[in-house]
Amino acid sequence: MDPKDVILHEVLFELQRVGSYVRVTAICARTNTEITMVGDPKVSERALKDAAMRKLKYVIAKNITKRDGGSITA
Repeated sequence: MDPKDVILHEVLFELQRVGSYVRVTAICARTNTEITMVGDPKVSERALKDAAMRKLKYVIAKNITKRDGGSITA
């Protein structure tokens, strides 16, 4: 499954400043899939959230493909 095909309806974000970086956690409310990444604190919050959403879509797509090759709307 292509990550572009994953539709996220509700995503919860947590951004936490840790020293010289920002720790971003994103959770898909429907699938309970969670990712964590780090980013540059000089980058906008929107850019950090967009990057986290791309990673979350990638992980969900990978899990779906690994599970059964099917499709789902997250």
